[in-house]
Order: sequence, then structure tokens, then C-alpha cells
Amino acid sequence: MKSKIIKVNSSDNVAVALVNLKAGEVISFEGRDITVLSDIKSKHKIALQKFESGDRIMMYGVLVGSANGIIEKGDVLSTENVKHQSEKVFGKTETIGWTAPNVDKWKDRTFLGYHREDGQVGTENVWLFFPLVFCENRNIEILKEVFEKELLKQKVNPHQMLLRSLVNNTTEEASVENNSYNVFENIDVKFITHPGGCGGIRQDSESLGKLLAGYVNNPNVAGATVLSLGCQNLQISVFKEALNTINPNLNKPVLIFEQQQMGTVDEMLSAIVKESFEAIKKANNTVRKPAPLSKLRVGLECGGSDGFSGISANPTLGAVSDLLAALNGTAILSEFPELCGVEQELVNRCVEDDKGQKFLKLMKAYEKSVVDAGSGFDMNPSPGNIKDGLITDAMKSAGAAKKGGTSPVQDVLDYGEYITKPGLNLLCTPGNDVESTTAMVGSGANVVLFTTGLGTPTGNPIAPIIKVSSNTELMERMPDIIDIETGAVIRGEKTIEEMAEEMLNFIIEVASGKIQTKAKLLNQNDFIPWRRGVSL
Repeated sequence: MKSKIIKVNSSDNVAVALVNLKAGEVISFEGRDITVLSDIKSKHKIALQKFESGDRIMMYGVLVGSANGIIEKGDVLSTENVKHQSEKVFGKTETIGWTAPNVDKWKDRTFLGYHREDGQVGTENVWLFFPLVFCENRNIEILKEVFEKELLKQKVNPHQMLLRSLVNNTTEEASVENNSYNVFENIDVKFITHPGGCGGIRQDSESLGKLLAGYVNNPNVAGATVLSLGCQNLQISVFKEALNTINPNLNKPVLIFEQQQMGTVDEMLSAIVKESFEAIKKANNTVRKPAPLSKLRVGLECGGSDGFSGISANPTLGAVSDLLAALNGTAILSEFPELCGVEQELVNRCVEDDKGQKFLKLMKAYEKSVVDAGSGFDMNPSPGNIKDGLITDAMKSAGAAKKGGTSPVQDVLDYGEYITKPGLNLLCTPGNDVESTTAMVGSGANVVLFTTGLGTPTGNPIAPIIKVSSNTELMERMPDIIDIETGAVIRGEKTIEEMAEEMLNFIIEVASGKIQTKAKLLNQNDFIPWRRGVSL
């Protein structure tokens, strides 16, 4: 490690501690000595100058807060001496140019994907079961048990065996069938439940209908079985209209069953099992074939972030995003509360002025709804974020935005809108990990890169979630949930560009089905729709 602290941008007046710093030690940095005034944990920020009350605190080259009193040079920044502050943005002030990275070595690379008739290519081949309303959740759970028991022959859960030994008051292990296999080789069967579709406001049901339509249209889905009660807000007609809006030429099997029109539960479930099984058998005939990297649509997510996320994992994702943009692939940057403070840069990167205005309109409407609910974007950092050095929303946002790289913003999407343009897309979602990931997949992402510094097990029913740790220690502590780590960047052993190339190779392996993500191995299938205005 070359230095104990790092300044992310030349205009910053604070730095990040790369190791624990002790009060009284003297650090040589940029040709001058800095005396550390108090113990500073790694990932936290040290003042490079003396701040008077109200002085602007800059990091990543943007305003991330202001001094809440005097902060001496060499002291630690905390929630007590720093308050959230960000720049006000009204529109585009300049057009930011972009020099695309050299992608000659990637132009002829391919991944093995599932080709759909509309030209999209999936990284998975999934038959999806879901309800239009929570009243059908029980029937979905019954179908899940039936199909998983017969289509997935799986060994007994080791924790079940542990409980069995405790119940029987013995340490002897029961005989367990160690092999597990799928009846069908080329298709997975997945199930979604949710608490929506009725009650609440009609707009929430309509929004859910768009989200579910996006899941059906996602190239990772071969077809779907949809359950409806009949009287709910999210009517079959509303769902079909949403599906037609996204893709009027959709040519996938979508089997819809309405309980109030079918009689008994037994009669309905019997019909569902028979018809779905026949459709699944046909979908199993689809096999992986080579596809150009331009068919990759990568969601960019962060959760359980730490003070290193913005200088290792997130910039690596940004470099991957730029590679994809140069290859005519697609990247999706979401989590609008975590773009607070970097709006000006993103607006200036929009290729069309109206896209920049749409972004600002969505941001302002979202922030107003949060304020009206008695909160604010400044409440976004979680206790875990703060403990690991992300003490203001703008500071967290400036690091989170690094996932989007430097390429032009080609499109801005509201929640539930589907991708139509390659390159970098901004998607309005909460910062909540699962709500955001759920939304990006609903907008067409066929794989998601998910950075974390503290660790999170999040997965998705239809898209592989590649978990990227910002530091090596997390990978060593939680190897069952982390797929790839970027600690070598912190140690100065690899550049961001080198790490990005390693990550793109990893994505290709996952997209081709050659590597199973840890979330998939754990059968982690998270799905949370957004009820707008009540989530950060």
C-alpha cells in the first residue's frame, strides 16, 4: 500500500483513511505533513484543511456536506461535525464529452445466451409463476412445493438434518441422498409472491402490473403462469395492457388462470399443473447459442456500502459500464436517492436536453414525496453506512454514482419503463437494495452487478446477481455470498481498468451459464415492488 490515505479527486479537501490511523501520528501526504488529531478508523474521512462552520466539504470533486462547526486539519469527519448539503441543479450547464475506452479485444467476444424472437438474449431460461394479487400467494406457494419437489430432486437441507438430530436427541446423521439434479436440463422454474395487486391506491396496482409485465418480457424468461383471483385492482386487462405497451409483438407463452371463473382450488391447480408442465417441456428445448456482448444489459446496484465502495468496487463497475457502452451494450444506473448531489454531472451527460429535464423532474418529485412523508434524502445513509464512513447522503451518493462510469446518458426511465436504448440508462427507483434490483430486472436487465462493503445476500428470481465486495476482508469473511472482490484496488495492486476487465470476463462466464452466482446457489430469490413515495 503506497499511502495510508487517498484523495479521490484533485479538488477534494478531505481524504479517505485506507488503514486505521492513530491520534498523534504524522502522515506525509502531497508533500506536507498532517498530524492525526484523533483515532480514525479505515474507510472514514480525514480533514485536509481547517474548516470553519458552514465551509463546503468536497469529495469526488462535488459538494458532499458542510462543516457543522470548526473541524481542525487532521481530524475525523463525523455526523456531529458535518451536515448533508448538495448543489441545487436547474438544468444543463454544459455538454460533457466522452472518450470511449478501446474495446478492440472485446468486439469479437461472445456469451452463450438464450435467443428470443424479439432479438433480446437471456442469460437464464426461466419459467415464471406469479400472482396478480396477494390473494393468490397461497396457491403460488402450493405450486412451488409441487413443481420443486418433482422437477428439482434436491438433497436434504443440512440444517434440516441438524434439527432432526436435535429432535431425536442424537448426533448421528441420517442417510442423505447427496446428489441433486433437474428433470429438465435447459430451464429453471421460479416463483414470485408479493403483497400487492389490491387495496392501497390504484396507481400502486398499475405500477405493479408494469413491473410484472417487464418480468415476462425480460429475455431471461421463456414464459409465465399467471394467477388472478378476479375482483382485484390489478385486473388481467390491466396486466395485458402493460405487457402490450412494453412489447406489442410479444411471442411468449403466458398462461393466465382466474380462480373466480374456475371453480374449486383443486380444479384450478390441476389445470395449472397440466398446462404449465406442457409449456415448460417445450421451453426446455431452447438451448444456449453465441451472442455478441452488445446483448448484455447490466444492472448496477450497491447495498451495504462502506467507505471503500466508492473508491474500489463502484468505480470498477463504472469502468465496466463504459466498456459495455462502447460495445453498444446496456447499463442501468438506478437508486435515485443515491444520486443526490451528482445531478449536475448526470444532467450534463444526457445526450438530449429533454432527458436531463425528465431526470430532474423525477428527482424533485421523488424528493418532495419523501419530504411530505416527514423525511428526506438526508436520511438515506443507514446505520451501517455511517459506521463505515458514509456520513451524509451526498457523500454516499457521490460514491454510488461512480457505478455509472463516464459515458453519455442515453435515456432516463421512470419506474416500470422498459429499456429501448443501448448505453447508459438512468432508472428511477428507491435506494433500497431489493426494490432497486427488482426494478432493474423489470426494466430488462439480464444480469446485475451488486457492490457491497458490509455484505448482503440479495438475489433475484430470474436474473443472476453478481456480488462484488469492495474489500478483501469481506470476501474472506463471507465467501458464501461474494462472487468477486476488488480489494486489490485498495492495496494498489490493480488499477480500476484491470479490475474492470477481470470483471467483464467474469460476467461473460456467468451470462454463459458456466459460473453459478452465490445468490443462485443459495436459492436467494428476492422480489419487492416499490410502493411509490414511501421508500428510500
